[in-house]
Amino acid sequence: MFRLAKILRIALRFGLDEFALAPDSGAARAIRVVLFFRRLAEPRGVRLRRALESLGPIFVKFGQVLSTRRDLLPADLADELAKLQDQVPPFPGEAAIAEVERAFGKPIAQVFEKFDPKPVASASVAQVHIAVLPGGAEAAVKILRPGMLPVIGEDLALLDTAAGLAERFFADGKRLRPREVVAEFRRHLLEELDLMREAAHASQLRRNFPDSPLLVVPEVYWDWCTTTVMTMQRMRGTPVSQVEELRRQGVDIPKLARTGVEIFFTQVFRHGFFHADMHPGNILVTPEGRYVALDFGIMGTLTEVDKQYLAQNFLGFFQRDYARVARAHLEAGWVPADTRADEFEGAIRAVCEPFFGRPLKEISFGLALVRLFQTSRRFNVEIQPQLVMLQKTLLNIEGLGRQLDPDLDLWTTAKPFLEKWMREQVGFKGLLRTLRNEAPQWATMLPQLPRLVHRALAVDRVERIERMLADLLVVERRRNRMIGVAVALLALALAWAAFLTVY
Repeated sequence: MFRLAKILRIALRFGLDEFALAPDSGAARAIRVVLFFRRLAEPRGVRLRRALESLGPIFVKFGQVLSTRRDLLPADLADELAKLQDQVPPFPGEAAIAEVERAFGKPIAQVFEKFDPKPVASASVAQVHIAVLPGGAEAAVKILRPGMLPVIGEDLALLDTAAGLAERFFADGKRLRPREVVAEFRRHLLEELDLMREAAHASQLRRNFPDSPLLVVPEVYWDWCTTTVMTMQRMRGTPVSQVEELRRQGVDIPKLARTGVEIFFTQVFRHGFFHADMHPGNILVTPEGRYVALDFGIMGTLTEVDKQYLAQNFLGFFQRDYARVARAHLEAGWVPADTRADEFEGAIRAVCEPFFGRPLKEISFGLALVRLFQTSRRFNVEIQPQLVMLQKTLLNIEGLGRQLDPDLDLWTTAKPFLEKWMREQVGFKGLLRTLRNEAPQWATMLPQLPRLVHRALAVDRVERIERMLADLLVVERRRNRMIGVAVALLALALAWAAFLTVY
């Protein structure tokens, strides 16, 4: 309750009520009367950014996602929120040095040859300093913000309470499963606060793109990593948001936009392991046009079933095969089994058909999302919490693509990649790959097969004998009880006969 009161106080302090209330509404007039002393001299974008910074990391992340949706926000708000990507107010350098010394248990001079107390980037949960390792290698040191866990715990508790209320009282609450969505967000956020996990994520992503012409991932220096400090190779490049500077360097911007789409689909469908926080503050670009990935705190994973389902849906959309999309939903169990496939197909067609063959600048994805939500509500489509991170990443990718090249045709860019991936999955190449992957396990199991079969048969024979003996024992006990009852009845009959004889 104290945290909720603080949120309301900060919202009123920075005048965020103007975003939620019409200026001439009764509530807005009442607030102006009560807060007659309030002076809102700063522009609304600055006030919104400062309010989110004051509220903490969860709200900062919300602002980061919003900053990539310039189709949904006015330019003044998007410009200010973009500063949340890597310009969050830093914590003091002395606190950073103290955290490093606490993590390694020795003075910082014994950890690094050099350490710059001034951060080069500051984000919602950590900030980055430049250091030199023993031996001369230059490194980037990421340090977790002190005192993060209590505030995050309070915000997560508020989110869970709000989700529970929505699930209970909101008409679509049970279908949207908000508590499961919050639980998924909680899991990813708590993982982000463990920098050893982030280091492992970076290492895995680097292995997935060895010597790639598309994406560069920094090397992790494991001997200088703890749960609160992560040390990795220092990377250089231009922030992807600085489009004019990239043009000046000779980078092909339309190609860069297409490359971003290819990297995303490669992570999702080939690896099932994707960077789920791809806002512009986490991406650099080299002069050669290669992406440089940073900040690996939030990563998403997909199972083979999820990948197959998503591929079927994407291909259905790109080929305008709406019957295929409807079947994929029904087979996945995301819509009730008694749903009419033809009716569902027609509803999907009505949502998607207006967007084909048009560049991003002519597409309102906000309107598309509203229509999809209306359709899902009509057909009781269940929200899948395991895909929440993917949905968030899709929003980031779309926002980045719009920023780089408004004329990018997402359908034309993604369709060949997905078609090739599907051929590899279901064609002859897919069969060979499956055989190659399964061969080591088969090679181990085949020599043991006769022994395993003999054991199974022996166990089965023993179990049958045990069951027969148990059945015989039950029959024997039943027979003994029947004999006992008969003897008792006979004894009673004889006693009764003797009694009649005497009297």
